[in-house]
Amino acid sequence: MSRMVEDISVIVPAYNEGPRIMNTIRETVKILNQHGIGFEVIVVDDGSSDNTYQEALRSKKLGDVKCLRYEKNTGKGHAIKRGFQSSRGRLITFIDADMDLHPVQIPLFIEYMKKYRADMVVGSKRHPRSRVTYPWSRKMLSLAYRLVIKMLFNLSVKDTQVGLKLMKREILERALPVMEVERYAFDLELMVIANRYGYRIVEAPILLDFKFRFGKIRSDDIFKIFLDTFSIFYRIHTYKFRRM
Repeated sequence: MSRMVEDISVIVPAYNEGPRIMNTIRETVKILNQHGIGFEVIVVDDGSSDNTYQEALRSKKLGDVKCLRYEKNTGKGHAIKRGFQSSRGRLITFIDADMDLHPVQIPLFIEYMKKYRADMVVGSKRHPRSRVTYPWSRKMLSLAYRLVIKMLFNLSVKDTQVGLKLMKREILERALPVMEVERYAFDLELMVIANRYGYRIVEAPILLDFKFRFGKIRSDDIFKIFLDTFSIFYRIHTYKFRRM
C-alpha cells in the first residue's frame, strides 16, 4: 500500500562509500519494510571522488530512495542539512553509510521514542546494553571528549558522537537555522541546541562494529573536533543563543 506521507526520512550522508553504499541502502530498505515502517531514504553524496553517487542511483530500484550530490566535500552536517531540505517524514533519522551501525537498530530507536516519550533518541556506546567493537585509541579519545562535553555543556547524554540518531522533525526545523558547525561537532551542536529548547533526549543501546578502515586518527582531525566544540561553547554564550 502506498503512503502519502512517510513516517520516517532516513538521511544517509556519504563520502567515498562506493563499495558499501548499495548494501547500506539495501539493508535499510529491507529492515524498514519488514517492520511496516513508511519511509524514504535520502542519500547525500558529500563531494565524493569515487562512484558513490552512481552506486546510490542504482539503489533507487529498491524503493523510495532519493540521491543528491554536490561537488565539494563540506562535511556531514552540510550533507544532513541538504538531505533534510528534501525530506518529508515526521521523524528524521540519520545513519552513517559505512554500516558500522546496522540499520536494524532503527526500529528499536522508534520504540524507545514511544516508550520514553522522547523527542530525540541517540545511540550511545556507553549504554549498558550496547555491544561495541571499538579500538583502544578511539575509546580513550571518546572518554576525553565526554569529559570535555560534561564540563562545558553539562549534558546528561553520555555519548554525543554515535552516527545514529532519531528525532522529531520540529527539532531540525528549529535547530538548523542557528547551527554553524558542518563537520566535526555537528552532532554535539544539534544536541546542545535541542537541550536548550527543552526537548527530551534519551540514549539507546547500539551494536557497533567499528571497521577502522582509515588507519590512525589524524592529529589535525582531533584538533578540529575540539576547535568546533569550543566554538559551540562560545556561541551559546552570545546574545543570539541566550535568547533561545
